[in-house]
Amino acid sequence: MSIKVAVSGVFGKMGQEVVKAVEAEEDLELVGMVDVKEFPEDLKSHAVTGKDLSVVLKDSKAEVMVDFTQPDTVMKNIETAIVNGVSPVVGTTGLSKEDLDRIHILSEKHNVGVIIAPNFALGAILMMHYAAKIAKYMPHVEIIELHHNKKLDAPSGTAIKTAQLIAEQRDNLSLKEENSARGDLYNGINVHSIRLPGLVAHQEVIFGGQGQTLTIRHDTTSREAFMPGVIMAIREAKNVKGVIYGLENLLDL
Repeated sequence: MSIKVAVSGVFGKMGQEVVKAVEAEEDLELVGMVDVKEFPEDLKSHAVTGKDLSVVLKDSKAEVMVDFTQPDTVMKNIETAIVNGVSPVVGTTGLSKEDLDRIHILSEKHNVGVIIAPNFALGAILMMHYAAKIAKYMPHVEIIELHHNKKLDAPSGTAIKTAQLIAEQRDNLSLKEENSARGDLYNGINVHSIRLPGLVAHQEVIFGGQGQTLTIRHDTTSREAFMPGVIMAIREAKNVKGVIYGLENLLDL
């Protein structure tokens, strides 16, 4: 039996990629599409469409909602999905700790699984995983993240997640980090954000030690890179208990 999927933010670049990816999979069925823009007539017959997420979720009988929208709307969309018994798969960044705490409460209350991933590219997940391992031995580190100039939040969710994972390996270390012109501090780690046209999504994690440096870099050259991770999350969403934050939790690392 196919998994019924609704996509929120369907006219965005990521939303369009998600629609194509879902339609290419035999075990997934695109049943709902949501966006603030008007839908052309040819799409209205394709699935349940509209601007009201709650209505689309109910009418389409969606089981999973994929959200790639905006930081100022994502929390409301997650709440709407959970209340309607639909599992959110969220790629929109900009969620605060308070937002995540609220999502945990709602997930438990309504018994709906949630998957939130700062990055769905499998290469980026591996970059974060190994950066955390390296930090145990080379604790002096800075992060540079580079994105297209239309990205609204800075630093990126991937950079913040990377800093969190690294910080877990540095808890017992006494490191004095400077700030000033060297980006913002997250978990005691300097993070630098660059926004320029021509970029998609890129990140460097640079470690420094006596007489040596070690750099891990991941480059996303096309939004297609995120789709295998999105499809994986859709397939796992209904089996999830509570909230999963980070795609690495679905991988055997």
